[in-house]
Amino acid sequence: MVDRRNYMDWLIAFQEKRLIKVVTGIRRCGKSTLFEMFQGHLRSQGVPPDRIVAVNLEDLDSYGLRDPHALHAFVKERIKPDGTTFVFLDEIQHVRDYADAVDSLYIRPGVDLYLTGSNAHFLSGEIATSLSGRYVELRMLPLSLKEYRDFTHGGSDLNQLYLDYLRFSSFPYAAELGKDPDAVGIYLDGLFSTVVLKDIAARNRTFEYPKLERVIRFLFDNVGNLCSPKRIGDVLGSEGSPVSQHTIETYLDSLQESFVLYRADRYDIRGLAHLKSLAKYYAVDMALRSRLLGIRGADAGRVLENVVYLELLRRGYKVYVGKVDDLEVDFVAMKAGGLHYVQVAATVRDVQTLERELKPLRRIRDSYPKTLLTLDFDPDQDFEGILKRNALEWLLGDAM
Repeated sequence: MVDRRNYMDWLIAFQEKRLIKVVTGIRRCGKSTLFEMFQGHLRSQGVPPDRIVAVNLEDLDSYGLRDPHALHAFVKERIKPDGTTFVFLDEIQHVRDYADAVDSLYIRPGVDLYLTGSNAHFLSGEIATSLSGRYVELRMLPLSLKEYRDFTHGGSDLNQLYLDYLRFSSFPYAAELGKDPDAVGIYLDGLFSTVVLKDIAARNRTFEYPKLERVIRFLFDNVGNLCSPKRIGDVLGSEGSPVSQHTIETYLDSLQESFVLYRADRYDIRGLAHLKSLAKYYAVDMALRSRLLGIRGADAGRVLENVVYLELLRRGYKVYVGKVDDLEVDFVAMKAGGLHYVQVAATVRDVQTLERELKPLRRIRDSYPKTLLTLDFDPDQDFEGILKRNALEWLLGDAM
């Protein structure tokens, strides 16, 4: 097990707080293992095993507990008096009308409740209404580059570490398979089919798999490019594969709910306004993208941009695509403490490329930090307050 420190710290911070802890993320990103690690932490604190109730609702042995009344009765019987009982319900979306069972367990004295789900859809609708204000959500991603290094005991060659990370996947179990491209490829094929069929198509019986796959391929091929449902439809139509704009919008929602894709909306830096037109989409894993599209050497800049985007999410930022006049800033990263502007490029050793990447950052007149990340292994440089850094060293660090 690799120490998913940020996620563990989050669970520890909310331990025994009067809130339901909900961990969401794509299948096989490590949610169940995170719960096992946290349960180990509880035992190390002296919590007796009989005060930890864990149910994996994907396990066939728990199939009968997918009924909300049966689940409620099962957990209720195991709640101990005079103290806290820690209840873990893994993949809760398998329980129909689960919100009532969860709500009833939540209001019982001494219950500290933890849930996971592999599709954000389960947090919409009924639970959003009945449990409003009662839960906090942790969105979990596959391994970061730093976690991947720790998991695989990667060496000091950062370029090779990064190439392995892109090729052999950030999913924890794929990393366990070692540097075996055939085994990793088969695993990713199965994972993709599971996500698409179980978390997307199963909830949307009208979805047509060939059309859905074409949309996914288009979006994977266009990570880092501004898109709209209309543009996607126009391109697919010109290729002889017409898909209606409404269908594409529905697919986009489902792909985001299943955490296959993440959307970055645009933000007007001068006007301090969120823009509704166009957005960028980023893939959850680069090896999964390569499995569908093949490895493309010319994609280095956009692949790095995708990796940096996911890392900003891991570090707790809300991330937008910046607009300053007619120029684009790759990322406006927002936290309660303020903003951070980030520009990403594979290399800026060419003077014209360097000036092009610096230009939008120089247009910004506020005093928030500005960083240019590249794959160039050069000393850090400061261009009138814009810090140029090596992206891999930044990815392996902890702070912005």
